[in-house]
Amino acid sequence: MPKYSRIIATSLFAVVFGLIPSVSFAQSTLNGETAFILNTFMFLMAGTLVMWMAAGFSMLEAGLVRAQNTATICLKNIVLYAIAGVMYYLIGYKLMYVDVPEGGFIGSFSLFYNPSAEELALMAAEDGADAAEAAAVYGSSDYSRMSDWFFQMVFVATAASIVSGTVAERIKLWPFLIFVAVLTGFIYPIQGAWSWGTGWLDAMGFSDFAGSTIVHSVGGWAALTGAIILGPRAGKYGADGRIHPFPGANMPLATLGTFILWMGWFGFNGGSVLALGSAKAATAMSVVFVNTNLAAAAGCIVSMIYAALRFGKPDLTVVLNGALAGLVAITAGPDIGNPAIAMLIGAIGGLLSTIAIPLFDKVKIDDVVGALSVHLVAGIWGTLAVAIFSTGDYLAQIAGILAIGVFVSITSSIVWIVLKYTIGIRVDERHERYGLDHAEVGLEAYPDFEIRRAGG
Repeated sequence: MPKYSRIIATSLFAVVFGLIPSVSFAQSTLNGETAFILNTFMFLMAGTLVMWMAAGFSMLEAGLVRAQNTATICLKNIVLYAIAGVMYYLIGYKLMYVDVPEGGFIGSFSLFYNPSAEELALMAAEDGADAAEAAAVYGSSDYSRMSDWFFQMVFVATAASIVSGTVAERIKLWPFLIFVAVLTGFIYPIQGAWSWGTGWLDAMGFSDFAGSTIVHSVGGWAALTGAIILGPRAGKYGADGRIHPFPGANMPLATLGTFILWMGWFGFNGGSVLALGSAKAATAMSVVFVNTNLAAAAGCIVSMIYAALRFGKPDLTVVLNGALAGLVAITAGPDIGNPAIAMLIGAIGGLLSTIAIPLFDKVKIDDVVGALSVHLVAGIWGTLAVAIFSTGDYLAQIAGILAIGVFVSITSSIVWIVLKYTIGIRVDERHERYGLDHAEVGLEAYPDFEIRRAGG
C-alpha cells in the first residue's frame, strides 16, 4: 500500500507542478470571447443583486410605516419596479445612452432597446457553427448588449423606490405610479445622459462612480418635492410646533430590509466596475466590495453613538438609516484605494443623515422613512467626497450636484403639481387615519390584529 501511495503522490506532484504552468489560466490576459462571457455574467449577477434591493426597500418601508399602510407600501414597491422596467425599455435607456452627442444633453427619443443584429445572428446560429457570429459579437462589444440594459434598469428602479418611502401613508396609489412612469422614463434618463451617457457633465469632469447623485440624490430631490407639495401626514405636526412621532409597525422587518439593501449594494457598487474580464477588473471589484462594506459599517456605528449622545439612547431606525447613509455616501467613489478613507466617508455620511432627520421635521417636511436624510443628504456628501479624498474636480462635482438637483426638482414639481390639480394626489383625512390599505388596496397586511386608527 505505501508503494501505491508513493506512486499516486508522485503522479499528483507531476500533474500539479508540471502541467499547471502550461494551462491557459496562467496567461495574463483572456481572449475576447472569455472576457465577453465574464463581463456579461458580471452584469447579470450584479444586476440581480441590485434587483434584490427592491425587496430590501419593500421590507424597510413596510417595517417603518404604520400597520394600516403596510399592504399599500408593498404593492407600490413591486409595481414601481415593474413600471421602471417597462419605461426604461420603451424609451428610458435610449434617452440615456443611445446617440448622446459628446458633451450633449440627451439621447435618442426612438422606442425600444433590443439585442444587436450580431447577437441575434449568434443566437440563431447552429451549435458548432457559430464561430463567425461569436467573433462578430465579442469583437464589437465587451459584453452582451442586453446584460448592460438589465444592469442599468435596476438602477432606475432604485431611484423610484426612494420616492416611495418619503411620500408614504398619505398619497394616492395611481398618481404615485404615474409619477414613477415619468421619473423612470424621462427625468432619470435625461439627467443620466449628462454624465454616464457621455454628456456635458462627463465632458466637464463630473465623477459619480455608481450614483450617489445620479441615482440616490435624484430619488431624493424627487421625493423632497413630492413631500412638500403633498404636505405632512395628518397629526404629524401640532399647532404648538410639537412633532408627534408615528412609530413603524415592524422593526424586525425594517432591519431585514436594511440587511438586504446592504447585500444588494455589493452588486450596485461592485457591478459599476463594468468589467470582470481581467485581473485588473477583478482586483478593482474586490476593493469596491471592501470599501462598500466598511463605509456602511462606519455609518452604522457613528449614527448609533451620535444618537445615544444626542437623544439619550440609540434608536434602531436611526442606526438602520446610518448604515444606509454610509452606503449612499461611498457610492460616488467606492474605487478609492484606501479603505480607511472609505470608512471616514461612510462615517460622515451616517453622521450627516442622523443630524438631518430632526432638521427636516423642524421645517415640517414629513419623510416617513428618513429617505431624504439618507439618499439626498448623504448622496450630496458622497459626491463632494470624490473631490475631497480622490481625483474629482471640485467645480465639476458642485456643478453636477446643482445641475441635477435643479433639473430634477423643477421637472418633478411640474409633474406633482399637474397631478395634484387634475386627478389629485392625496387621500382624504378620514381614509388617511383609517389606513391606505383599506382605502386604496382593500387588503390589510395584518388583519388579525387590532389597529389604532387615529395617529398611530
